[in-house]
Amino acid sequence: MVDLATILAGFADAFTPFNLAFVLFGVIVGQFVGAVPGIGPIMAMAIAIPFTFGLDTLPAIAFLVGVNKGGLVGGAVPAVLMNTPGTPDAAATALDGFPLARKGKPLKATKMALFSSVTGDTVSDIVLITVSAPLAVLALRMGPVEVFALIIFAFSIIAGLIGNSVAKGVIAAALGLLCASVGSDPEHYTPRLIFGHFELYDGLPLASVAIGMLAVSEILRRLSETRGRMRATVEIPKTQDAADTRVSFAEYWACRFTLLRGATIGTILGALPGIGSTAAAFMSYAATKHASREPESFGKGNIQGIAAAESANSAVVGANLIPLLTLGIPGSVGAALIISAFMIHGVQPGPLLFEQQGRLIYGLFGAMIMANVLNLFVGQIGLRLWVRVVSAPESFVFASALLLCIVGVSMATGGLFGVAVMLIFAGIGYLMTSFGYSVVIFIIAFFLGPRFEISLSQSLALTNGKPAALLDHPIALALLVLALVCLIWFGLKARRLARAA
Repeated sequence: MVDLATILAGFADAFTPFNLAFVLFGVIVGQFVGAVPGIGPIMAMAIAIPFTFGLDTLPAIAFLVGVNKGGLVGGAVPAVLMNTPGTPDAAATALDGFPLARKGKPLKATKMALFSSVTGDTVSDIVLITVSAPLAVLALRMGPVEVFALIIFAFSIIAGLIGNSVAKGVIAAALGLLCASVGSDPEHYTPRLIFGHFELYDGLPLASVAIGMLAVSEILRRLSETRGRMRATVEIPKTQDAADTRVSFAEYWACRFTLLRGATIGTILGALPGIGSTAAAFMSYAATKHASREPESFGKGNIQGIAAAESANSAVVGANLIPLLTLGIPGSVGAALIISAFMIHGVQPGPLLFEQQGRLIYGLFGAMIMANVLNLFVGQIGLRLWVRVVSAPESFVFASALLLCIVGVSMATGGLFGVAVMLIFAGIGYLMTSFGYSVVIFIIAFFLGPRFEISLSQSLALTNGKPAALLDHPIALALLVLALVCLIWFGLKARRLARAA
């Protein structure tokens, strides 16, 4: 157990002007790269790690954490203002954020995203600081069978609540899993569906697929609708009511249960390695829509939808560090970059970390708290700037965003092959949207595909392919039964709504 003197010394190390400057710089960089479609905080962290060699361990890790936290806030800005998520995590935010911005309330939408993100992140950090070890033990007990059942359950919830058809949702998820199978088999490392393109040995680049389907397809659709007319990307009424430019305390307080639900979902899923913030955001959004008395208002500018998505995806950031610090297992790509930075500085994450490096860990906790506060203040200034930017003609804004997507994907994938993949999936996304298939479900299935396949193969090995062996895994059996119940329930509900219409 870490003594009080070590805890206080760690927080004292964190709250120095030198560390504060690096946290602030990290938050600013994170919000900027998150707000630019095609770059994202992961790429910025990967580029920044070599530049932290000459720093002490605490400011180096604090800077990377600031970039990660700021990136999630920044990613919501283009999602809300242009329906072009800066990061895959912000795709759920766009479902209600963009319609609210189109109603002439971009500042209200972006501020709600900011406040929700900071709230979820803070709750997650408090959980990390206080109960990291018990949650890590819980995550460790989730075996491959339970993780496989959890992913199936997540698919059933998302397919039922996103989109108007359960069948189309299931088809979109199946297509996502099919595309995720491109590349090397994770079990035997044999190539599949590469068609002679050796660039696909490692699978389709996530950045190319996600940005192509979520961002470029939307950019192309919006550019095709201009028809030679010059108009602003987001129309802001000149005589705008003051209430439409801010989030009142009453509006924020009305979302308290949504924020708590999102932070809880994000924290739990963040403590489970491999699930990720994208799945957490959509599960929180789906749960909030299901619990609402007006589910039909979601997707049309409901502020509760923004709160649900942002509180969940930001809560994952702190929770990802639970298995990292206590077990040495990274829970996401961002956590994997942080663990590599730890090892570069001679620190080995694992069960003995709190005993051997307690002062450093609590210094990191202090830096995370500082990053949350700075995220709030930097975001308040940055939001006004971005709302002004998107008042420019949409032909200019979307053409610039398309160029940034191409540059960002080429940097992330190391060449023009990734750009070609992005453009192909932009066309696929355009067609799927036109025929009523959810690209969001496709992206989630594609993102979870490798984890799903590994869990499936491990589960078959553990159970010898016998369904009766699930009786030895009651949690997994319960999740599979709930998944089946959800599909039947949502299918019947959709049929009733269709008959009523």
